[in-house]
Amino acid sequence: MDSDQRRKSGLNLPTGMSETSLHLETFQTSFRAMSNLSSPSKSSMCSDRFIPCRSSSRLHTFGLIEKSSPVKEGGNEAYSRLLKSELFGSDFGSSSPAGQGSPMSPSKNMLRFKTDHSTPNSPFSPSVLGHDSGFSSESPTPPKPPRKVPKTPHKVLDAPSLQDDFYLNLVDWSSQNVLAVGLGTCVYLWTASTSKVTKLCDLGPDDSVCSIQWTREGSYISVGTSLGEVQVWDGTQCKRVRTMGGHQTRAGVLAWSSRILSSGSRDRTILQHDLRVSSDFISRLVGHKSEVCGLKWSHDDRELASGGNDNQLLIWNQHSQQPVVKLTEHTAAVKAIAWSPHQSSLVASGGGTADRCIRFWNTTNGNQLNSVDTGSQVCCLAWAKNVNELVSTHGYSQNQIMVWKYPSLGKVATLTGHSMRVLYLAMSPDGQTIVTGAGDETLRFWNVFPSVKTRAPVNDTGLWSLGRTQIR
Repeated sequence: MDSDQRRKSGLNLPTGMSETSLHLETFQTSFRAMSNLSSPSKSSMCSDRFIPCRSSSRLHTFGLIEKSSPVKEGGNEAYSRLLKSELFGSDFGSSSPAGQGSPMSPSKNMLRFKTDHSTPNSPFSPSVLGHDSGFSSESPTPPKPPRKVPKTPHKVLDAPSLQDDFYLNLVDWSSQNVLAVGLGTCVYLWTASTSKVTKLCDLGPDDSVCSIQWTREGSYISVGTSLGEVQVWDGTQCKRVRTMGGHQTRAGVLAWSSRILSSGSRDRTILQHDLRVSSDFISRLVGHKSEVCGLKWSHDDRELASGGNDNQLLIWNQHSQQPVVKLTEHTAAVKAIAWSPHQSSLVASGGGTADRCIRFWNTTNGNQLNSVDTGSQVCCLAWAKNVNELVSTHGYSQNQIMVWKYPSLGKVATLTGHSMRVLYLAMSPDGQTIVTGAGDETLRFWNVFPSVKTRAPVNDTGLWSLGRTQIR
């Protein structure tokens, strides 16, 4: 019986398969019929080409279908379109120009997944935030231009007999805008607002000035001498208030906290002086193995940093007799020390000729946070009051002044003008101007930092006209 049916149909079918279970479509050779795959023509002609059902395929994933299937008779075309969009994405079934995407004219999307243009799920996506739409109220902020720093000093003072000694500290600027300078055996005061010069003291032929330091209030000034004495003077009346001994040789560095005056000496010790008691000093700190040349109290008076010719940076607290932190990474004398006014427990230190590095420390745990090789001996450091920047002065071999951003350590400016090592540095009370001193016997005033209110670029003109005068 089955053999009779196979002979009538003209097809050689497998046993158990009937002609009705096989669905064949007509193969037409016309280009138009081949390109229109979405609407196969029905014909009674038979062919040996098997066309699978595309209803279960994923051709839409590869962008090979341009036209949607015809909507069933009586169906809702809009509803069908919306349903397909929700199920397969908004690009499913979108039409394209005729001929593109057909097997005979390959589309550029052949074997490429479509880009998903659906609405992003993240609430922080650009379209949700309005960057893609016309509702954006602000344009992107353009990058700020680099701040311009004048390359020349706006005032120069002659300072005869200003010593070229790395271990001395002979320049300081008070909070009352008075600059003190140690020249030989004398200390001179220069009032910035009037340019008036006053001679504070003369130590005589057997002694010389090794260090000076104003109190934070700016009324009193301490003077360290080559004989190891520490004197305290009233800066307004030019009268000596106190003389304290205790050092065996020169006192090359001084530092005031709110109540305590610390002095460092070539005898390798640090003495703590309290003017409220009658004794010359209240404690002696021993930790350095060579001359103490750097000394700075933190802004909160909780820590004292000391640097020495033994290449050490030591951190002391208010009551310690031994250093609480020892930092030994420097390979030369540490004179330059500066505490950050913007971040607690952050101190910067600079090394001498064999080191040339500025290093930044967290004094809480003793970790080095960063460092930069400046290429020259680091003589002084000062942190800006109004911006998170610092200035460094240098000796061998370039004698330059450098302004740094923190924490990026990018160079803001490099200033030159001194012909010898820039050993001395002080900052004006408003934080905009620095004064530098060198063995070339000059003091140079530079406008390097913006004001605290405007933060605008500083100008070449300052409080004083450009000129050169003598400080004595």
